[in-house]
Amino acid sequence: MTLDQAFANIVTLFKSAVSPVVLNYVVVFSPFILAIILGRIFWDLWMRYVRAAFFFSQKYAVLEIKLPKDLFKSPLAMEMFLNSFHNPTDGNWYKQLWLGETRPWASLELVSVEGQVKFFIWLRESAKANTQTALYANFPGIEVYEREDYARSVHYDPKTMKIWASEFKFTKPDAYPIKTYVDYGLDKDPKEEFKVDPMVPLLEYLGSVGPNQQVWMQIIIRCHKDDQVKGGHWWKKADLWKEGAQKEVSKILMRDEKSKVAGDPIMDAEGNPTGFTKSPTISKGEQAIVEALERSITKQAFDAGIRAIYIAEKEFFNPTNIGGIIGTFKHFSSEHLNGFRPGSSWHKNYEYPWQDYKDIRRNRMARWIIMAYKRRSYFFPPFQGTPMVLNGEELATLFHFPGSVASTPTLERVPSKKSEAPANLPI
Repeated sequence: MTLDQAFANIVTLFKSAVSPVVLNYVVVFSPFILAIILGRIFWDLWMRYVRAAFFFSQKYAVLEIKLPKDLFKSPLAMEMFLNSFHNPTDGNWYKQLWLGETRPWASLELVSVEGQVKFFIWLRESAKANTQTALYANFPGIEVYEREDYARSVHYDPKTMKIWASEFKFTKPDAYPIKTYVDYGLDKDPKEEFKVDPMVPLLEYLGSVGPNQQVWMQIIIRCHKDDQVKGGHWWKKADLWKEGAQKEVSKILMRDEKSKVAGDPIMDAEGNPTGFTKSPTISKGEQAIVEALERSITKQAFDAGIRAIYIAEKEFFNPTNIGGIIGTFKHFSSEHLNGFRPGSSWHKNYEYPWQDYKDIRRNRMARWIIMAYKRRSYFFPPFQGTPMVLNGEELATLFHFPGSVASTPTLERVPSKKSEAPANLPI
């Protein structure tokens, strides 16, 4: 059988299987279907173009925060400060669709350069003045300086440098909160000697990073809106954060219909049961989960993406630092609530040389993740991730200014407390 005969047989089979009416509908509606497909493609390309133009038209600033020796503010002050970033404004339809305007975002960053630990905040320059004012208002004694972007000075050279990077994800659904400063009792402002601050192990680790090595950590945040689409895809609706928490509470309180027998029945006039006088009995652990979920959804919610990068010269690269990065996130995790795990690993371990000839794949991904970090890009292409939902309390736990309980010697602090001159000085 020749190729032409085989093709003719396939066409005959297709015609016999599909009725002429269906074929007519396909022919009639195919231009409309094609127009919809092309329109969808064009729309995505257009939105990428106008958003990219908008992003490049903006100016950005990097603020370094230096802490005083004595800082007696609890992480609640940081939570109040972070609420200033809760801006749900996307702009009107004209600004969104024609000018590419988006919700503003910021990046909270902890950096160790050869063991020198620094706090940074990356943001749009238009928000710089308000952010500085909010910082001074909530944290008296700190100093805020605008710096050159430290990440811009690093250029990856695979011949002399080695890199490990990861984005972090939740271990459970977004509705479950992590272990926060409230769980550590820091909302009650205990004395410094009695504080158990989950930031301290992280700062101690960053302070231990050796020469010719750097560790960068960033938490990219923007206001969360329940009506947004997941991952920027119009066909994927986002999981509603508050509704998700309420569903989890309902699952715990009413695990199944059989559990209702734990209550005493209420009888009607004829002696038939109509309901139950109390909810099913739950354990103390389940009660703690319910309380944490209900407290969580009363807070301001943020979309967040977390990245960590360890970069060093090849001869100084220490694999134990990878475990150090992952281990520091354990202090924010809880078995019965939520926690963090390394998500998308930017560097796979290829077992055979032919899987990654001359480290071409590894080097390409290294350049990709550094570029994503430098641009602080997470919510839109080309470096788009799937954000987690963190409330202000959780963010303040992950990123806050510790008091003297953090004795890391390489955490730079303001040398002395400044005071204003007396008001009664002679003129």
